[in-house]
Amino acid sequence: MEEAKKDADQVWMTSAMLKAYAHPLRRRMIRLFSRREHLRAADVAADLDVPANSASFHLRVLADAGLIEEAPEHARDRRDRVWKSRRGSFNVGGPEHPVPDEALGTAMVRSVADDHQDMLSRVIAWTPEYLSGRATEVRAHFSQRMVRLTEAEFEAVMERVQEVVTEAVDAHDKGDTAGRSWQIDILAADDTI
Repeated sequence: MEEAKKDADQVWMTSAMLKAYAHPLRRRMIRLFSRREHLRAADVAADLDVPANSASFHLRVLADAGLIEEAPEHARDRRDRVWKSRRGSFNVGGPEHPVPDEALGTAMVRSVADDHQDMLSRVIAWTPEYLSGRATEVRAHFSQRMVRLTEAEFEAVMERVQEVVTEAVDAHDKGDTAGRSWQIDILAADDTI
């Protein structure tokens, strides 16, 4: 039963998803969905400072690719288009599920790495403020730990990390105004690369 739930939460990215996600504005939009339960084109336009027609176009591209879906339960009327993020963990590919387009998959991973680098730069810029005591609120966390594990043990650790994050998201009170969006990047590599 638990294995079936895990498989249901896995979404293997199609070529259309990879193409849609490769665009920088659409990646910003996906991150915006992680902060807000549902959005209209006007919300996206205001939050990301882009024209409403551009936001609408890119929302349709994301929807056509299957990365977001309509949320009619939040619409004010039948003409109101409201969108929500598609639930599940998006995976690019691997030996059991090869990526449909290697070049697109590589470009997508590169863009995620660029986003990761941007976040790391922000953390580095914030760190002196925190370490000196000028900033007291936690805005980031960085830890590094070297461990010796088999591939199966490592995969089990990563699976457990995903479960813990999912449990925390599901338990969060969406009405709590103290809640903030956190980007969680976990970078791991073995000693052969």
